[in-house]
Amino acid sequence: MKNQYDLKGKKILVTGANGQLGQAFVTALLESKAFVYITDIQDEINNDFAKALADKGLADYKYIKLDVTSEKSVEACAAEASDVGVLINNAGIAVFTPFEQRTEEEIDNVMKVNIKGTILCSKIFSRKMIKIKSGKIINTASMYGVVPADKKIYGDSGRNSSDIYAATKAGIIQLTRYLAAYLGEHNITVNAISPGGVFNNQKQVFIDNFLEKTPMKRMTYTDDLVGTVCFLASDDSGYITGQNIVIDGGFTLNQ
Repeated sequence: MKNQYDLKGKKILVTGANGQLGQAFVTALLESKAFVYITDIQDEINNDFAKALADKGLADYKYIKLDVTSEKSVEACAAEASDVGVLINNAGIAVFTPFEQRTEEEIDNVMKVNIKGTILCSKIFSRKMIKIKSGKIINTASMYGVVPADKKIYGDSGRNSSDIYAATKAGIIQLTRYLAAYLGEHNITVNAISPGGVFNNQKQVFIDNFLEKTPMKRMTYTDDLVGTVCFLASDDSGYITGQNIVIDGGFTLNQ
């Protein structure tokens, strides 16, 4: 990682940490000397992820199973990780079926993880932050919470960007602003990042269409995101709050 920050002594919790972005965030935070609580819905840390951390000599972490949609689960996690000073609300899901086929179950599931989960974790973990008058919350939103998806990009790739995903990510951006205003008097900052389309071995037709609308002519890589996350977790961002940082190679400029 090129842009490292001194995070030694910081206790950081990452939700959705077994996923693509979560793994990248955790790795970067550990490389910056933070202690990281790795949390996700699975019983254990992803095996390949654990091996990758071991290969890098990164072991200053603890895995906790966490269902962000359950207040009981979040309460239990907060009790076990009682010294968290930085919360990264990264857990999120999407659906890829077309709008016309949207089911009630899909709507409920995405709402529960993306919105309810972010609210529950922020509410419960901020209690300690309020008591000690210090803390940081970083939310993972999306550029599709800022601009609408162009369905022409997706073609027949099967990677439709969904209505409910966009609605929840826009909600996370507004929730970020709300919490920043609400918690600011307690010296708690709340910010969001909105990644562009993250490369994940998508079909070439999708990639080609996506790059047509991206000034920098490439998709987002996880390495493009981790520096901003580490910066927001660091003391250098202590007077920045309520912001949504779009990291998209200029994609949103062409909307």
